[in-house]
Amino acid sequence: MPPPPPPRASLPPLSTSPQLAPPQPPSQPSASPQPASPQPVDPQPVDPQPINPQQPVSPQPRQPQAPAQPRQPVQPQPRSRPQPGAQPQQQSPQPATRAQQPTRAGLAEPQTSSNSAKPLASGQSGGEGGKIPRWRGLVTPASQKSTHEDEPLEPVRRSIPAWLVSMIFHMTLLLALALWTLPVGDGISRVVLEFGEAKESESVELQEYALESADSVFQEDSADSEVEAPVDLEVEAMIESIDIAEPTDIAPLEIGATSSDLVVKPMFGGRTGAMKSALLAMYGGNSDTVEAVDLGLKWLARQQQNNGSWSMRGPYDDGSFQENRTAATAMALLAFQGDGNTHFDGPYAKVVEKGLKYLLNKQSRRDGFFAGGEPDHQRAYAHAQATIALCELYGMTKDSKLRVPSEAAIDYSVRAQGREGGWRYDPRGDSDLSVTGWYVMALSSAQAAGIAVEPSTLAFINGYLDTVAVENGAGYCYQRGRPPSPSMTAEGLLCRQYLGWNRDRQAMSLGLSTLVQDWPINRESMNVYYWYYATQALHHYGGSAWEIWNSNMKVVLPRMQVKRGSEAGSWSPQADEHGNASGRLYTTCFSIYCLEVYYRHLPLYKLGDK
Repeated sequence: MPPPPPPRASLPPLSTSPQLAPPQPPSQPSASPQPASPQPVDPQPVDPQPINPQQPVSPQPRQPQAPAQPRQPVQPQPRSRPQPGAQPQQQSPQPATRAQQPTRAGLAEPQTSSNSAKPLASGQSGGEGGKIPRWRGLVTPASQKSTHEDEPLEPVRRSIPAWLVSMIFHMTLLLALALWTLPVGDGISRVVLEFGEAKESESVELQEYALESADSVFQEDSADSEVEAPVDLEVEAMIESIDIAEPTDIAPLEIGATSSDLVVKPMFGGRTGAMKSALLAMYGGNSDTVEAVDLGLKWLARQQQNNGSWSMRGPYDDGSFQENRTAATAMALLAFQGDGNTHFDGPYAKVVEKGLKYLLNKQSRRDGFFAGGEPDHQRAYAHAQATIALCELYGMTKDSKLRVPSEAAIDYSVRAQGREGGWRYDPRGDSDLSVTGWYVMALSSAQAAGIAVEPSTLAFINGYLDTVAVENGAGYCYQRGRPPSPSMTAEGLLCRQYLGWNRDRQAMSLGLSTLVQDWPINRESMNVYYWYYATQALHHYGGSAWEIWNSNMKVVLPRMQVKRGSEAGSWSPQADEHGNASGRLYTTCFSIYCLEVYYRHLPLYKLGDK
């Protein structure tokens, strides 16, 4: 049986010898027996070689020559063949040191010097308990090694060297880090890891791990998906679908729903094409209203600034005494969009595109607010109007670039909601119905475009409307405790319609009938703000109330428009209740909204009496 390998430096030497006594100072070595018939061998230096645990060791191994002193090299000595039958001389146990390194079997007796190494004769053994001292620990000769000691050393002999374990560990760690940090694409899809001892005679079973990229699933789905072709609808079928439409309750869009026709149709589905012509004829529009809208849009296009914005103060006559470019740009865009123009389509596509870029540049990247730098009491109005314009464009075009800014504008609006449930000049402050109405329209436009709004936000608004309502909701006030007015009543009823009131609610019927009978459109008492809200609410309500209102509006408003001169197409602000403060752009935009009402927003309720 081959002798076991030398124990590792970290393990104590294994021996069957009895317990050793404490080390004693080195004593004078006894003379070793003279080998019989020695045959001299040419001296040659021998390099120290570690014992290979897999190679058998002969009874007389070639021992490395160690220096007698650490600083002086040891000259090589000749070796002799041992005489068979020679008995080794027993020595007292003492620790092996660098100074006491074994030498090859010599020809002469060893020198009796404490600083020189002890030479061993052939057949002798040095160290403790008959062990041969080595450069790294002690090795028990094969003659003294019992057979039962092979079993504890078997794992040591078959163990993997430390450097190999370290290399495998670090290579695995580096591979794992590379796969974790680098994106998995088309280049790497599988990694095979093999662990174990490499043997040519044995087959190794490999386990395969597949790393699938997240994009691969979508690539497979997109390859199998089919592109849906647009469906052309007949005009009569579209009109019939409006007639049988049930009252629309405002509800947040379900998660995962796309821009469904059910949500978008009641808002923006009738602004272009055959549907626009059909709705215009059905709800009482005529060539005069169409011509007035065209002239008004031409006037607005001439007022656009080089940077894409509009101004409340000029360059036209009778401008506002305060500047608010955010509000002016948003109001102008709403007029163009109401007639079907977007930044992609329509005769004013370039105009809309320039105005849209101006608004996007005005929006804060931090919180989505549009009206930074505008007058304090006009900021809330301006942000709401810009939000409506942006959400409408997103709903009409589904331009993905507008999704994030639209959501940011809505998020700011929700965060700015006041303690009472409405909005006013300062975020999270008090409320008034005038500002609140614009935010209700902004949230409704967002929902129509597919942007979700929390039901709690809408319920909070309804609670605020209850606080400013009179006659069980038939009339409304600017703020709690103030008297009701036609403008606030029209705005409050329109908010109730978008927040889900049914058409047959008594308060709605009473409130709208009062507006038609007591405050019709009158050139002598111009109030385009009131006309704008009343026209929308009555158009959604329909029936005889709408017919009475529209029969007057479609005559009075086109006649009030300026037909000649540099201001042709605009409406003069001089006679308007708020025109002196708001200016010509304000009165012109609100008048255009009224004349676009036939197709600007599809009605929320089914038609009443015709």
